[in-house]
Amino acid sequence: MSEQIVPDSEHRGLVARLPQLPRDLALLARFDRPIGWWLLFWPCVFGVWLAGAGAQLALLGWLLLGSIAMRGAGCVYNDIVDADLDKQVARTALRPVANGRVSKKAAWAWLVSLCLVGLVVLLQLRWQAQIVALGSLALVAAYPFMKRITWWPQAWLGMVFNWGLLVGWAELRWDNWDVLACLYAGCICWVIGYDTIYALQDREDDAMVGIRSSALAMGARVQGGIAGFYAAAIGLWALGFWLYRADLLACLALLPVAGHLAWQVATLDADDPMNPLERFRANRWAGALMAAACFVVGNA
Repeated sequence: MSEQIVPDSEHRGLVARLPQLPRDLALLARFDRPIGWWLLFWPCVFGVWLAGAGAQLALLGWLLLGSIAMRGAGCVYNDIVDADLDKQVARTALRPVANGRVSKKAAWAWLVSLCLVGLVVLLQLRWQAQIVALGSLALVAAYPFMKRITWWPQAWLGMVFNWGLLVGWAELRWDNWDVLACLYAGCICWVIGYDTIYALQDREDDAMVGIRSSALAMGARVQGGIAGFYAAAIGLWALGFWLYRADLLACLALLPVAGHLAWQVATLDADDPMNPLERFRANRWAGALMAAACFVVGNA
């Protein structure tokens, strides 16, 4: 059974104890790898906490559930579309659809079930936020094809993964969109940075099968490129904070997350098989630090 658990699973023991079908469905939705829904959830928190309406724990609970369900749905859709490519990459060859353990018909049924959970969450939001949330569907549907047509699929992923920032904000207020534009652009740069780190694991396989990525596009300059995108993220977030509150002290709230991103770049070792994965996963803490900064700026 253990050979069917993907190499970067974070909960091998828990997933491996499940019966075959539930285990395969959990793997298909990446329930064994919570870093994905953390990275989808944190931008939701940014929007809610910067809006200045307090902690809003009930709202965040719904958004967390939505992040888990829709991240799972996105992964299922991605695996259906990418099954033939996944078979050719060592890290993804054991995914349930690529491996043949789950049929595409069963995968589509699982996808619909996860989307129904997302619909329940959507119905908890006011209509403005519902419209904003539905605006992401076209971006999500197009994402799996981006690695076939652009060297920068990470930029498209950035647009998808940070949509929750706009949803969280729209649930509470409907102004200061210049602020949101800066934060959203900064979040896209953050995603390009951390997903380039993630893509370092697959550079050789991706090059052989024709999958494009920012890690391949940057080549030998990848570490400097990641540093540049992280620096752009901090700069855009600082501009957003300044537009929201013209106070240098507000920008100082970004120092912890800036330091964390600098640590990622300084300690990144592309030649160590585990180092890029560990640095990628560390972005759950980068998200937490940015969320704290948003709460300070929005509620102080």
